[in-house]
Amino acid sequence: MWQEYICTTDLEQALDILAERGPKARIVAGATDLILELERGVRTGIETLVDITRVPGLDKIILDSEGLIHLGPLVTHNHCVASALIVERAFPLAQAAREVGAPKIRNRGTIAGNLITASPANDTITPLMALDARVVLRSSLGQRTVALKDFYIGVRRTVMTPDELLVDICFPALPPGTKGAFIKIGLRRAQAVAVVNAAVILTIEKKHVRKAAVTLGSVAPTIIHSQPAEEVLLSASLDETVIEAAAQAAKQSTRPISDVRGSAAYRQEMVRVAVSRVLQALAGGSERMDFPQQPVLLQHPVLALKPVQVSFYHHAQPAPILTRINGKPYRFTTGHTKTLLRLLREEAGLIGTKEGCAEGECGACTVFLDGMAVMSCLVPAPRAHGAEITTVEGLAAGEQLHPVQKAFMDAGAVQCGYCTPGFIMSAAMLLEEIPHPTRSQIKQSITGNLCRCTGYYKIVEAIETSARLNVS
Repeated sequence: MWQEYICTTDLEQALDILAERGPKARIVAGATDLILELERGVRTGIETLVDITRVPGLDKIILDSEGLIHLGPLVTHNHCVASALIVERAFPLAQAAREVGAPKIRNRGTIAGNLITASPANDTITPLMALDARVVLRSSLGQRTVALKDFYIGVRRTVMTPDELLVDICFPALPPGTKGAFIKIGLRRAQAVAVVNAAVILTIEKKHVRKAAVTLGSVAPTIIHSQPAEEVLLSASLDETVIEAAAQAAKQSTRPISDVRGSAAYRQEMVRVAVSRVLQALAGGSERMDFPQQPVLLQHPVLALKPVQVSFYHHAQPAPILTRINGKPYRFTTGHTKTLLRLLREEAGLIGTKEGCAEGECGACTVFLDGMAVMSCLVPAPRAHGAEITTVEGLAAGEQLHPVQKAFMDAGAVQCGYCTPGFIMSAAMLLEEIPHPTRSQIKQSITGNLCRCTGYYKIVEAIETSARLNVS
């Protein structure tokens, strides 16, 4: 793991640190991928983490005077899901962002991080490629702009140098007459890596396609344009014959590999299915039908927006981590190279937060960090400095259980109980965000929580009961 953790509130200072430390330093924005890479030994030689999450202004989504949308380097997937601008003028990106992990992952994971990780299965690269996005890379020596199509040089490889930081993602907002959609095919409905994903953007005039972009993920070493499919669509009308021809052309333009998620032949067929479904939705105007009007974010409506006042700090043991957990101040002089999950359990002795998978899959480690539900196994422990944290131990008011806790007991929603703290934390934040959620929103809120015992029926019933009694 890392040896020192530096939190800065100044972007230029972060660039200077990268220039000084070189390949031994990495930026922390969401860290949802980075933590796993470090834990698994995939990324070695990293001694310094540079946290930019407290740099002001980097989480903005802006439409400029030239019609370009800009995403700052701290824009998360949930920022895009909740952005009226993205939903209206870059809808495929909103769809793709909502497919990444679960709400707790999307609260931390950034779009920039998804691009930099450079997996051909990453969801947001595909629509951004179709949107003709560019990235701005800055170092202490200057900056350069790179088209996203030129950003990738192989599987998990980009043109970035160790001293560079991705400071902007920009692309043209979709004008009237242009529409698009994204689709992902995975092995489960949530928390799944794509077997195939696809984005299609079409400009249609007088019922004919004047411009087409068809991009495909998880079928090549990088995200690709399917030029044969685009050529089929140009100047054509979107009837069944054209849709099927374009889908077949997309299928034939890929040369995927076989892996644990699917064979090459299966992937090719799923390309045909995915492109066909997207084109049919665009032809029928139904591409927005399943996108929720109020997506579940698992964010407190007030606390998640409250700015955190933290100055520059440099953590290398024994420099203290000063934080508040369940309303009480804590001072840690150990645990600097751990995750927040292990800091809570091993240093703070708060063992209600469970370690199940330790890779952001099961949700048993869910806590609230600065007003947002997150997977604590994917958060570096020093990020707790200056933060406000709530664990399952902090939900009850003295001897009085939280309504969700009581509802779980009354409904018999607990069997082995190992996953229960994570479900309760997700449900409690849901009721803060949406006091009277629908059944669909309840299910959305727990997509990042796994249970091996109950079959979920009693869990959903318990959350419904607590929602009916919620007086927030």
